[in-house]
Amino acid sequence: MGLSWQQGPLSTGAVGHFLTPEPLPERLLFAERLRRRMRVKFDGAWIADSENVILLHEPGRYPVAYFPREDVEERALVPSGKATHHKDLGDTAWYAVRAGDRTTERAAWEFTALPGHAAVLQSRIAFAWRAMDAYFEEDERILGHAADPYHRIDIRTTSRTLEVRLGDTVIARSERPVVLYESGFAPRWYVPRADIDEPRLRPVQGQTFCPYKGVCDYYDIGDARRAAWSYRDAYREVDRISDLVSFEADKVEVLLDGGRLLLEPGQNVVPHGVDRGLDVDEVKGH
Repeated sequence: MGLSWQQGPLSTGAVGHFLTPEPLPERLLFAERLRRRMRVKFDGAWIADSENVILLHEPGRYPVAYFPREDVEERALVPSGKATHHKDLGDTAWYAVRAGDRTTERAAWEFTALPGHAAVLQSRIAFAWRAMDAYFEEDERILGHAADPYHRIDIRTTSRTLEVRLGDTVIARSERPVVLYESGFAPRWYVPRADIDEPRLRPVQGQTFCPYKGVCDYYDIGDARRAAWSYRDAYREVDRISDLVSFEADKVEVLLDGGRLLLEPGQNVVPHGVDRGLDVDEVKGH
């Protein structure tokens, strides 16, 4: 979750609400200084490098980084002559991005007729995430989208009993699950493989990617498609769930201390796409 996507407070699918006497505007945009050095690489060249990035949170979108023009390699921007109109931020000029012998069309943009209340974005350039080769904070590559400072994950151990059933068949039973709390999402319960009847899990092709947890593998259970998943090698920040398995409560029966878990807001997750040209092996290497 972030401020403005999935179930964040500024998203259209927010699970909470602001306690105000008057209704808020239908759309709220939020911009703030990122306070991290961010760099952009294209065709092997650094085309942007700034400690003064503004992060824009816009309803229904991942956060977008805006770089001051003076921190962007001017020769990398080629005006395309194309313009669009943003419903909140006005006219938008588009650029191709060029470095060496490579040019990518519609790879960057700039707002050219900002309303006064959005002047913080004046003379700033944003790059299409998938069009670039890589983004970095300091010397570490950032995958998926600009890191959202409001995204948080907490993992807790528990002695509660988690049981997973498909019909009359017990798939898993554990008295040592861990629960993962992720900003804006419903809790996710993970079980050690030793507590699972693992032959019941059939690995399936196709993986997804989370910028905060890593690459995710999926399993069918009987006729229930993709009813379980696992981050076999989760990022070190969340390595407590590495190789544990979680189950979809709407596809199999998941019982916590005897009470069935039901699908709730925050469990239908929009999957993250992997950066253009970034394969699974490279994500795992990261």
